[in-house]
Amino acid sequence: MALILFNKPYGVLCQFTPEPNGPPRPTLADFITRPRVYPAGRLDHDSEGLLLLTDDGRLQARITDPRYKAPKTYLVHVEGEPDEAALDALRRGVRLKDGMTLPAKAERIAPPDLWPRDPPVRFRKTVPDCWIELTIREGRNRQVRRMTAAVGHPTLRLVRWRVGEWSLDGLAQGESREV
Repeated sequence: MALILFNKPYGVLCQFTPEPNGPPRPTLADFITRPRVYPAGRLDHDSEGLLLLTDDGRLQARITDPRYKAPKTYLVHVEGEPDEAALDALRRGVRLKDGMTLPAKAERIAPPDLWPRDPPVRFRKTVPDCWIELTIREGRNRQVRRMTAAVGHPTLRLVRWRVGEWSLDGLAQGESREV
């Protein structure tokens, strides 16, 4: 059984083959050389951070199946400065178009020491921003981005830091490690 932790850079597709009709973008094949491993979950091309890959179907299901509720922790750079009311809304669950989210852990954090993003996040002098740490136990499409927008703080940068017991600790952008 193989389990690979990969620190996915911004702009990389979570698949091994390029999109046939889209603009050329890097894929997992540009970083992962081990054959017959597949992502356990996804990260959008504009999100960064921890992606788990495995060749074990049962492990893949345990990581991704909502019944197992593996916590996923994100470092989220948001526009504005969320107050306690916004953070409490995230903690209680947020109503999205596809229903209520499960309660999340949410707190403001100091800006994390991360690799620079290419391209950089847009900066506006007149609009404050801050970082929050958000832990969820489900994985709807673009869920974190939709949650922060629902409480009035659109996401500027999204980095998945942890999935279950695995984290990005010691793993540079674009690097992978087999565990």
